[in-house]
Amino acid sequence: MDSFTKLEQVGQGAFGTVWKAVDRESNDVVALKRVRMENEREGFPITALREMKIMSTMNHENIVKLKEIVASRVSADTLNKGSVFMVFEYCPVDLTGLLECKSVKLRETHVMCIMKQILTGLHYAHLNGVLHRDIKLPNILISAQGIVKLADWGLGRPYRGDGGKYTNRVVTLWYRAPELLLGETKYSSAIDLWSVGCVFAELMASVPVFPGKDEGSQLKMIFELCGHPSATSWPEWTSLPLAWLLAVPASAAEPQLSTRFAWMRPAALALLCRLLDCNPASRISAMDALDAEWFWLDSPRPCLPGELPLPLDDIHEFEVKERKRAKAATTGLEQR
Repeated sequence: MDSFTKLEQVGQGAFGTVWKAVDRESNDVVALKRVRMENEREGFPITALREMKIMSTMNHENIVKLKEIVASRVSADTLNKGSVFMVFEYCPVDLTGLLECKSVKLRETHVMCIMKQILTGLHYAHLNGVLHRDIKLPNILISAQGIVKLADWGLGRPYRGDGGKYTNRVVTLWYRAPELLLGETKYSSAIDLWSVGCVFAELMASVPVFPGKDEGSQLKMIFELCGHPSATSWPEWTSLPLAWLLAVPASAAEPQLSTRFAWMRPAALALLCRLLDCNPASRISAMDALDAEWFWLDSPRPCLPGELPLPLDDIHEFEVKERKRAKAATTGLEQR
């Protein structure tokens, strides 16, 4: 760690703190992710070990690159354990910051470029047997050259295509697939594609599509928009662990997704519906999504990465939250 100079904090998550820093030897700007050790009584956090292992095997331009792993000196601040940092390539913007930037206007051609890169990176991960399990706007970065990169693989894990059992306490609530909300433990890469569908809708509408307050309200929002599962649309849903908590409607209401997003081009709406298919078995894969008609329209076409509109200053979810807290505090003082 003596080789790096911290500049500013740019991220804060359950599994670590992220700093923008400069490598004193190469003068490169990097991102330092500190592994949280405070709650570990012995050993090293399994989530960090898993992330390090996954990142060391990934080599794709649409996945953030792990450059090295470094340690700091032992200190009282870290309970005499020292700190371990993962050193990543630095990206100045994430999708949360991009949507919050008033100087940037995302057009359909820009969203097409972003989505194509997300799906390309995810296809690579799935092809190599890795689930991300936390796709959301803050975890999708954009480099200064407009290259989209999937980041924060703290919940990622290798998976088998034979449906092994995994924890369903994954994925941030607003982006969590219905099968996870219903207690499924034998899930597949389809959970990542549901999250991508939520990101797609948010990029197009500029607001979250399923902003639930808890698991119950999240499912209610999903079924109201995408339709309640039935024996025809999703035969297996009644066998899921938490399906008994849901009342089966007397009559199936029409899904509202096509109505709510009727302003989208038919090809774009068709892709969104395939991504937000409640039945994971019929949800589109990353590979098939890349071949969707929307990406091959005569006009508009996906712009080149270098043509993406990016803000002049760095901006991430962390800065967005800090600004909102500061504004709320100032407003509170003015009201007093």
